[in-house]
Amino acid sequence: MPVKTIRSVIHGQEVASPLPVFDKIYPATGEVIAKVEPASPQMLDEAVEYARQAQKKWAALAGHERGRILQNIAQTLRDHNEALSALEVRDVGKLYSEAVSADVPSGAEAFEFFAALAATYHGTSHKWSDAIGYTMRVPLGVCAGIGAWNYPVQVACWKAAPALAAGNAFILKPSEETPLTANMLADLFKIAGLPDGLFQVIHGDHHIGQAICAHRDIAKISLTGGVDTGKLILAQSAQTLKKVTLELGGKAPLLVFEDCDFDLAVQTALDANFYTAGEVCSNATRVFVQDSIAERFIDAMREKTKNLVIGDPMQPKTQIGALISDRHLQNVLGHIRKAEAQGAHILTGGKQAFPQDSQGGFFIEPTILTGCHDEMDCVREEIFGPVMSVLTFASEEEAVSRANNMPFGLGAGIMTRDISRAHRLADALEAGNIWVNSYNLIPPGLPFGGSKQSGFGREGSIYALEAYTEVKAVYIQL
Repeated sequence: MPVKTIRSVIHGQEVASPLPVFDKIYPATGEVIAKVEPASPQMLDEAVEYARQAQKKWAALAGHERGRILQNIAQTLRDHNEALSALEVRDVGKLYSEAVSADVPSGAEAFEFFAALAATYHGTSHKWSDAIGYTMRVPLGVCAGIGAWNYPVQVACWKAAPALAAGNAFILKPSEETPLTANMLADLFKIAGLPDGLFQVIHGDHHIGQAICAHRDIAKISLTGGVDTGKLILAQSAQTLKKVTLELGGKAPLLVFEDCDFDLAVQTALDANFYTAGEVCSNATRVFVQDSIAERFIDAMREKTKNLVIGDPMQPKTQIGALISDRHLQNVLGHIRKAEAQGAHILTGGKQAFPQDSQGGFFIEPTILTGCHDEMDCVREEIFGPVMSVLTFASEEEAVSRANNMPFGLGAGIMTRDISRAHRLADALEAGNIWVNSYNLIPPGLPFGGSKQSGFGREGSIYALEAYTEVKAVYIQL
């Protein structure tokens, strides 16, 4: 395929940049498939000014009028789901089957949900003997989103939909690793009737990210990324007192009890580690298995894992796609070598893979580590690859205590048939999202986000809409 040029989208048009280009590589083959022009600070200024002008008109519309356009966006995304999913594969190297069935459609679901909220969400009213009062949720103005590379379409839509529903303009800086889908989203939003200036795309690395944080006319930043990046965004945004939402990393536990549905628990553990080649912040990479079933459970996972098909993400038979880059691949392999040096046993996997149908890509065998203990780096650090650490436990109390002994708190899973235990543990586990007999399912009405060093604020649900607004209270003396 020809090498494309990717430019920032400002006021509905792709705008050339004076800065040097950088390569976009297809993770499944290692080929350069695009040249990306990073935006300059002056281009950001231009985008913000267009956004300010467009936002005033957008905020003046009735909620149902904004909602109608957001519904059009949802349908337009569905109409182009296959093409957008194929482009996400080119961006990320993930399986097409995952992108087309779940990851990309979740963007349309977000717009549908927030379109309904735009039309129906209202403030409160109050009455006293000699006065009345009411509250309004008013938009912040110009908001920005800094995206992660593992779910570029989902992350963009999860941030843009509530921002637009609340009456804001939105500027997206996608990860420099995955620039392709952002421009297609801008095109589709325009087709759906969104006025120019309300959704713009600024390409680039941390340099333009710093400019976004420093910009006085950007009122809020929503980041999906790593903990270190989150700390930088928070510090850089402090000078202008921006509102900030941080969805950061995790090292989630999956607690598997002896009374679980055994086959379901085995498959859930694999899905919670190897979906999107393990590049999911909420993945349950610490699998705690009760002693009495541990040996049988580990054997079952090994048998299923060693038969997983690695290769071309576009092929229906493929079950494990590529990692995002060679640098990240080497980082994941380094974690595995360190785990082995610290005493972990590689039950299966652990090596770079070289599938015949995807020469030059960044593939790794899905890996299960046993013999792990709580202080190993592989148990405490986010690896962000298809690497599962298996631990065992004897009692419920022990499992909860060890699961919580972690600076992260994004997700957690419980596999049990005991509904009382499920409720007890859901209350006791320190995480923003708890899944029982399932994992990583996040319908649009449910909030997603973490506690502790996994960040603060929520994506999805009414809480996300509220985070893109301020409360204005009006008191009228009669």
